[in-house]
Amino acid sequence: MPVHEAAQAQETDSPPLVRLPLPERDVRAKRPALLRYVLKLDTARRLFRVVSLLVLDFATLFAAIFTALALKAALLDDWNPSASLQETKDTISFAYLIAALLFARSALYAERSARPGLTRIVGSLFQTTMVTLVFALVNGETFSSYYIFYGTLFFAVLYVSTARWAYEQVTGAVLKAAGYERRAVLVGTGQHIEAVAHAMLDAPDHTGVTVVGFISLTPRPDNGLRSLGTLEEIEAVLAEHRLDEVIIADPDFPEQEAVDLVDRCHQRGVRVRVAPSTMEILIHRAEFVPGQSVPLFKLKPPVFEGIDYAVKRAFDVVLSALILLALAPMLLAISLAVAISSRGPVFYRSVRPGIGRLPFNCLKFRTMYHDADQRQADLESLNEAKGALFKIRADPRMTRVGRFLRKYSLDELPQLVNVVRGEMSLVGPRPLPQRDFDRLEDWHKKRYLVLPGITGLWQVSGRSELDFDDLVRLDFLYLERWSPFLDLTILLKTIPAVLTRRGAF
Repeated sequence: MPVHEAAQAQETDSPPLVRLPLPERDVRAKRPALLRYVLKLDTARRLFRVVSLLVLDFATLFAAIFTALALKAALLDDWNPSASLQETKDTISFAYLIAALLFARSALYAERSARPGLTRIVGSLFQTTMVTLVFALVNGETFSSYYIFYGTLFFAVLYVSTARWAYEQVTGAVLKAAGYERRAVLVGTGQHIEAVAHAMLDAPDHTGVTVVGFISLTPRPDNGLRSLGTLEEIEAVLAEHRLDEVIIADPDFPEQEAVDLVDRCHQRGVRVRVAPSTMEILIHRAEFVPGQSVPLFKLKPPVFEGIDYAVKRAFDVVLSALILLALAPMLLAISLAVAISSRGPVFYRSVRPGIGRLPFNCLKFRTMYHDADQRQADLESLNEAKGALFKIRADPRMTRVGRFLRKYSLDELPQLVNVVRGEMSLVGPRPLPQRDFDRLEDWHKKRYLVLPGITGLWQVSGRSELDFDDLVRLDFLYLERWSPFLDLTILLKTIPAVLTRRGAF
């Protein structure tokens, strides 16, 4: 049979092929003139972002140095704004150069979705202070006091972080008003899609991405998102839903399919990103072991030891003591209110497992009537929390004063004494009552490798609104990523979380 007849017979016996439209544009191809103009506008927007952030950082760093100098002069009764201004002008050039370079290294001038937050800002400013100090000492400078360094660092953290927060809010509002939106689809298997989607939906302002739906390689999971189709239909899905990004949310995504997916997405000008796997998260605390025939990395246990423990403990003791002194009048007023409002002791000593699961008396202002513990068994059926926790929004055992204290977490303040005594830390996994501890699964108990904390990622990430397993995962993330700057960030974020009462009950 001739070749053309065989082809005709094949076309007759099989259904007609449905050909997908040609790609709208290939990111590797030369752009038409109009598109090049649009890209120039995008380039101008990026240039404006970098320049505006550089100007903002210069202004706030200048203000920080001037404030530190002016405050010192005022305290010494030598107030002279002109002299402080001139000294600031003499200092700003070198300090700003170092700060800008370290900020750029920390991706603080990157696009909105990739810019890190307060932790990286504080870390870069601390490094700037250290480099400036070392440079001054190497050049033979002598100082009767190092106030100019730590004073400037304090005001720089305050000014730069506040100004950048305002910048994010304003530019975010402008972009939203202009209709700017980055739409994404998650690709992977059920459980991984759900985990990544949950993390991104919990922090939409941070990710800057709207998750439109998912494409699953396995039977469709029930994760509350919309299934957009199959991987074979990716071109049609990208076009129909006007997607800007494809996020691979599966560490076991088949390699060949991933290469093909990336190529097909790039042909349509769609960005592809990959969510980190557990191993990629763990590798941040990997330590190289030399002298092996095969390169090996050692994963250290997530505990605080050596210099890390010394830094964290010193931070805890000094700050806790200062807070206790500053809040002494408030603590006295709360004690009187608790004593007058109902019968029973002012302080409630809750026996809870601490580091190494060793029990300790966790101190709190009493917020319930004296027989609350005996009545808990009768209220188990009213528990509104999932997992091991016990929570009731309208707990009948609560006193009127206690309800107010709970609302603003003021009942936790006596735990500052636990911190000074070495039983707790300012930041760490929250200690659970014995009743909750007895209901934990084995994998939950890794959180007891460190001192429990007064506040933690729970408190700044949704508090009682999150499922218990999600709360435990936040504890694990804290253990893996700990740094003094992370502790400082959590402490600063705890204040608005408490004042807005988000998720608290």
